[in-house]
Amino acid sequence: MSTKPSDNQLDNKSQAWSALFSEPMSDLVKRYTSSVFFDKRLWLADITGSLAHAEMLAAQGIISGADHAAIQSGMATLRAEIEAGTFEWKLDLEDVHLNIEARLTQLVGDPGKRLHTGRSRNDQVATDVRLWLRGEIDVLGSLLTALQKALVTIAEKNADVILPGFTHLQVAQPVSFGHHMLAYVEMFSRDAERLQDVRRRVNRLPLGAAALAGTSYPLDRERVAATLGMEGVCQNSLDAVSDRDFAIEFSAAAALVMVHISRLSEELILWMSQSFGFIDIADRFCTGSSIMPQKKNPDVPELARGKTGRVVGHLMGLLTLMKGQPLAYNKDNQEDKEPLFDTVDTVQETLRIFAELVGGITVKPEAMERAALRGYATATDLADYLVRKGVPFRDAHEVVAHAVKVGIESGKDLSELPLDVLQGFHAGIAEDVYDVLTLQGSLNSRQVIGGTAPVEATRQIARHRARLG
Repeated sequence: MSTKPSDNQLDNKSQAWSALFSEPMSDLVKRYTSSVFFDKRLWLADITGSLAHAEMLAAQGIISGADHAAIQSGMATLRAEIEAGTFEWKLDLEDVHLNIEARLTQLVGDPGKRLHTGRSRNDQVATDVRLWLRGEIDVLGSLLTALQKALVTIAEKNADVILPGFTHLQVAQPVSFGHHMLAYVEMFSRDAERLQDVRRRVNRLPLGAAALAGTSYPLDRERVAATLGMEGVCQNSLDAVSDRDFAIEFSAAAALVMVHISRLSEELILWMSQSFGFIDIADRFCTGSSIMPQKKNPDVPELARGKTGRVVGHLMGLLTLMKGQPLAYNKDNQEDKEPLFDTVDTVQETLRIFAELVGGITVKPEAMERAALRGYATATDLADYLVRKGVPFRDAHEVVAHAVKVGIESGKDLSELPLDVLQGFHAGIAEDVYDVLTLQGSLNSRQVIGGTAPVEATRQIARHRARLG
């Protein structure tokens, strides 16, 4: 006689715990508590984790070799159905785990029921989310690399282009546009480092903690961890099933990625405006106006700036979700998935489009240089010049402030003031002062490691290219 249950039997006992209850769950509660229509994206992680668990159960003699073979065969069929889009996800079966287990049991009978030996949905879901997130972190790492490469390319093309550097959004000192782009490469490289560090803590195995107290079965948790390519096992069963630190830590790292994207977006938006006119963004990343035909709007950077708030909000939501939970697992934790999933989707989509957007930026060097000349960007260079002549920096600062005041009143840049006028501020000023008052001279003088001189920017570009491969 077949040990495979009928569809009717499965429908009547859709919940693993239903025998305890005297009435069925209401349809309203089913919809409220079900997660299957968003957590079904964990299906591959669920199958992968289940196969590793089954292999260990067989190796430990907890299930038979025949049961193990049946589970493997059933999972192969089940995976093919999901990939083909023929798998039927059922609301009554609550989540991805019960849907897969029920279908496996339909396919192979009692061996499917034995798969859950020594585990709970509590440690199962924690394992699935970690396996899934590990893979998504790897994707994010590749996308961050692509964006960094795009930034390095535009930096290399514009290492000699002069951009007014700003503090307080006021012209401060001239910098290389390439150097400015490399600042974002540094930010995104730290993001990649953070994500790799987070990955180590994500990549630990909760499976075997069972519901909260471990299990009496002789499980080999280290074997499962090794099979799954994990770096170790969670050492406390209570913590293993209730911890969501890994999701929060990932969300914090993801929020920082988006903050960096948002800062870049803000600059692109400003630079593209008519008031700046420093760059143009390719048409394919912009839209027009429904009423003003002259408009070209930088919608992608604006939307990325907005989506940053969304990702930061998910981080706050996860922190709030966890702050009042007693040990161990609570149903609250079902609410971790949608913000986590949306964070991953949002950051991946944003990085993907920004790598292309950066490649479509047109730089306008003349507009940048005109803006730098308007802001007395070489004032600090004049102060440094006086310091090299033996003037204390604070006194040099005061001298240059008077010179700038005269420049503003006369409508001239410092480099345009006659030598006798400059010498009126300090007798130590000589003809060679004009070497430091030009924008290019200012730029070239800053050859310290991390400085804006084109020769240093070129060295940094080579370092990044070697690092990024």
